[in-house]
Amino acid sequence: MALASVSDVVILVDVLSFSTCVEIAVSRGAVVFPFVWKDARAAAFARDIGAELAGPRGQATFSLSPASFLHVSPGTRVVLPSPNGATLSLGAAGQGLVLTGCLRNAAAVARAAQAVGKRVLVIPAGEQWSDGSLRPA
Repeated sequence: MALASVSDVVILVDVLSFSTCVEIAVSRGAVVFPFVWKDARAAAFARDIGAELAGPRGQATFSLSPASFLHVSPGTRVVLPSPNGATLSLGAAGQGLVLTGCLRNAAAVARAAQAVGKRVLVIPAGEQWSDGSLRPA
């Protein structure tokens, strides 16, 4: 995130789950609150802000499955825990404009970034497996 402070725009891309969920939810009028931890802290945060907490796939109304947001109602508030996308989103917060990009909104994100400035930082969200190896984005 060191480069975020010298960028006009930060674009986070966690294309397999987080970014696509955010795009679907926001395009339907919902509000997404990224959250790093999927534990009691996330539940307390959701309760405090009057939001639904995304849970495990197939066990909650909303999850890191993009399909779970296809029928979200406008105005719905969802706390979306994600070890990659949410962590990066929160880490970049306060560094200027932060956008979430995915294949569905790539053109719109590019236009928005260009309208703000020329210094654009794109952060692909990979993942670290439990054995310490990396899954590159």
